[in-house]
Amino acid sequence: MGQKVLFFGDVGIDDTIALLYAYLSGEIDVIGIVACYGNVSKEQTAINVRYLLEEVGRTDIPVMGGAEKPMTGEVPVFYPDVHGPDGLGPITPPSNHSAPLENFFEVIPLIDKYDDLVIVNVGRLTSLATLFLLYSEKMERINTFYVMGGAFNVPGNVTPSAEANFHADPVAANIVMRYAKNVKLFPLNVTQSAIVTPGMIDYIDSKGKSKLLKPLLDYYYFEFYKKKVPGLEGPPVHDAVTIMAVIHPEMFTFYKTPVALEISGEARGLSIGDFRQSFEQDEFDGRPIQDVAVNLDYFNFYRNFMRVMTGEPF
Repeated sequence: MGQKVLFFGDVGIDDTIALLYAYLSGEIDVIGIVACYGNVSKEQTAINVRYLLEEVGRTDIPVMGGAEKPMTGEVPVFYPDVHGPDGLGPITPPSNHSAPLENFFEVIPLIDKYDDLVIVNVGRLTSLATLFLLYSEKMERINTFYVMGGAFNVPGNVTPSAEANFHADPVAANIVMRYAKNVKLFPLNVTQSAIVTPGMIDYIDSKGKSKLLKPLLDYYYFEFYKKKVPGLEGPPVHDAVTIMAVIHPEMFTFYKTPVALEISGEARGLSIGDFRQSFEQDEFDGRPIQDVAVNLDYFNFYRNFMRVMTGEPF
């Protein structure tokens, strides 16, 4: 089938594009989805996931219930202006998709089952951090963690210094960066470059591989970005480019550094790495070295995204 992936997400618009890419690629086999709070509530995330799985004919994929709240103990803040009231822009999934979720700890048999499993986490990191706190030895079985989060040396998207996934639960993100030894991190400064232009959207829509992409990206997501980031040529697909890295690491340039977070105060969620190239530093605070994406080869991204989403050679 392809690379086995356990997917953690707060399924809104860009998470949906990521799962569509995985399904259409034929090279990524999503063997389970953990539905978490984030863009929307955990309950709405579960509805969105089941709706998407029914649309693509993959209702066999187990959907586990993840975290409802961050480790900070705060009430989650959702973003309907970005993802719409139900998380899928103008699409309202039928309420009959609210079937009970599998128990969260059903992820453990999945981790035990596969020797080459990778985890892709494109939402808040609360559920993933929980596994590190409870099953640290089990987590050593995971080949690689692909994480969308952080912003290095650029402005954040929810505060001047912080990206949404790191800001919403900096405690959890700090745990993952402290204990995961094989992370590939895709921060905002790289994922923001993964632009899908209106022309790309129209061409993909004309090929009929998925009729979800145009209403999600063009009718809603891009309208938000036009207001918030004037001059942007299209909506960025943060989560899709993260899952693309599972099979196309050559699209990125990586920089090796430990990663830490500020967990409170005005700089809450701030991503900290050591980018002083004149220093050779193996670790700080006992933290492992992570691979932080610092550049995206856009032409490579364009070619791979269009090839998968249209089924045509590019």
